[in-house]
Amino acid sequence: MKRYAYFISDGTGITAETLGNSLLSQFDQIQFERVTLPYIDSEEKAKRAADEMNQLASESGHPVILFDTIVNKNIRKIIDSADVFKIDIFSAFLAPLESELAVKSSYTVGKSHAPADSDNYVARIEAVNFALDNDDGARTRHYADADVILVGVSRCGKTPTSLYMAMQFGIKAANYPLTEEDMDDLKLPESLSQHRSKLFGLTIDPDRLAAIRNERRANSRYSSLKQCYHEVDEVEFLFEREKIPFVSTTDKSIEEISTRILAETGLKRRLQS
Repeated sequence: MKRYAYFISDGTGITAETLGNSLLSQFDQIQFERVTLPYIDSEEKAKRAADEMNQLASESGHPVILFDTIVNKNIRKIIDSADVFKIDIFSAFLAPLESELAVKSSYTVGKSHAPADSDNYVARIEAVNFALDNDDGARTRHYADADVILVGVSRCGKTPTSLYMAMQFGIKAANYPLTEEDMDDLKLPESLSQHRSKLFGLTIDPDRLAAIRNERRANSRYSSLKQCYHEVDEVEFLFEREKIPFVSTTDKSIEEISTRILAETGLKRRLQS
């Protein structure tokens, strides 16, 4: 079964997408065709969006499922006129909050993504720059400034996790690939051992690792199943021996991995909501 799901906002659409996708993910037996329409900030744009959804409803025989964070009342009225099953995110949550707080919401477009909090902006940029500068063991001399140092075999997800933690949490995350030489000695390099309290390990299923490596360097020793099993076994043994907390990235999203790291290390988000 296929249904159309629209995420519409007069801002970036990130809020509508995030909550909407979280809800839709609970219905894995249904195939959703997702469409995001950000910056629907004029009546003309709203009319085009409504016409588009009406046409899809007519062709499919089902109303479009709509998640929206429209603030402007005139634009909302046009969107409401379409043949949709609507989940108005702001109205669903703001009305009860207004009642509890005895204060009317400002209903301001883009409030949750406003750049006004310059401290957040600066912290995010600094963290992203740090992650890029300290990617793949590039500059170990800066590890004293790191909040966390991710370690693991090559291609286990260290770089995307570091960047996600920087973007979403303002965390300064470095990452270091444990090489075959490190595993021959089966000990932490000096650049890591002096920052042991900051280390967090990532591991991965060897079969999955081999598939990922084959996309980059097919039919090589680096991507062979035998090599992947050897590296993963050695690194996990090292993590356990050195009492380095670690998590498998095999079946987890970047969001899950990053949140798990924060929970297990006690690191605090540097970005304020």
